[in-house]
Amino acid sequence: MQRMELSEVEQRVYEAVTTLEARGQVPYPDLIAEGSGLTEEQVHTPLHQLTEKGLLHREDSPMAGLDFGPRFCARQMA
Repeated sequence: MQRMELSEVEQRVYEAVTTLEARGQVPYPDLIAEGSGLTEEQVHTPLHQLTEKGLLHREDSPMAGLDFGPRFCARQMA
């Protein structure tokens, strides 16, 4: 598999997502921002870019009436 080049911000955001998942926490944008040292507004663009690159996927709340917003999960690399 070819290694994908990520910007420094994309790398920080991706690492924050995978760290949250490893801890069993749900990777919501506010927690991703906290884990990456960025503001919630600053993580929107890298989240979108990482999703376009296929490294993350967005999931919406699966339970009706309990929408805590989107969460972004790392794709499992085979």
